Amino acid sequence: MPEPDFDEGAAISATGAGGVGQGAIAPTGTGGAMDLAISEGATLEKNPGGPEGTGPAGKPRSLWGDAWRDLRRNPVFIISGLIILFLVVISLWPSLIASGNPLKCDLAKAQLGSRPGHPFGYDGQGCDVYTRTVYGARTSVTVGVCTTLGVALFGSVLGGLAGFFGGGWDALLSRITDIFFGIPVVLGGLVFLSVVTSSTVWPVIGFMILLGWPQIARIARGSVITAKQNDYIQAARALGATNSRMLLRHIAPNAVAPVIVVATIALGTYISLEATLSYLGVGLKPPSVSWGIDISAASNYIRNAPHMLLWPAGALAVTVLAFIMLGDAVRDALDPKLR
Repeated sequence: MPEPDFDEGAAISATGAGGVGQGAIAPTGTGGAMDLAISEGATLEKNPGGPEGTGPAGKPRSLWGDAWRDLRRNPVFIISGLIILFLVVISLWPSLIASGNPLKCDLAKAQLGSRPGHPFGYDGQGCDVYTRTVYGARTSVTVGVCTTLGVALFGSVLGGLAGFFGGGWDALLSRITDIFFGIPVVLGGLVFLSVVTSSTVWPVIGFMILLGWPQIARIARGSVITAKQNDYIQAARALGATNSRMLLRHIAPNAVAPVIVVATIALGTYISLEATLSYLGVGLKPPSVSWGIDISAASNYIRNAPHMLLWPAGALAVTVLAFIMLGDAVRDALDPKLR
């Protein structure tokens, strides 16, 4: 019986379930056939997500998908995230780890060191340093988060609109931001907050939003200007898309990454600024509990009772460092140039 003819390079493939060739064969140089698909089919079943850089069913991952994948593998993000999670939990429920009252003081125990049940000792007024340190986290986290949200929203809206429409609106915003950049933050806080009698956190938050939005506005403006020059924006405009649709559906998702990075890093700076203003006596005021207030009170006793300064200052340093580390990790994950 004569052998069947094969065209050069031809292959006969028998596909099984799912389109994976269980009997796919290819001719060899001698006219025989060999199975090439079994091992490949098993590999595809074990890795349904497709090759590197793709998601399920071989679809390419988005920027946010790649960023989350990188963050989960970054030990800096994991460590800083756990610290921040712990701070948020004790801010919401400080009684979980501190059963005392931060305002309850006993002058007979003033400046005493560590005692059973009071591991951080007592401050100059006889208050438990451990309890005040735990409750001080609530103030710092509240100020940092609220200020960051306010600055990000206000600055992003103004900067995004200026970058999208340009013209006179852009020039006006640029001159306004130049004016605000010329105001020293600490000096402005001394002047602005010295006339405020409220002991709550809201005047401090309002002041920091007032002087913090220009930085985010400039970042958002530059990001929107870059995004609106892409071809897909020109195509959407040619198809008759409205300005609001282009801003919300096309430009904002692709321009928000730099804003998130800068805002995350700045969050730690806002916490530090609140402590600085409280230390100078123009931020939060007693009976509010703040690390800045405790550091200011402990500075007069640093030789006789250093524990009064060590614990609130250490908590402040760890908190600021955690947010800065988180911002650095987010920046590395969202910056395509670092891949």
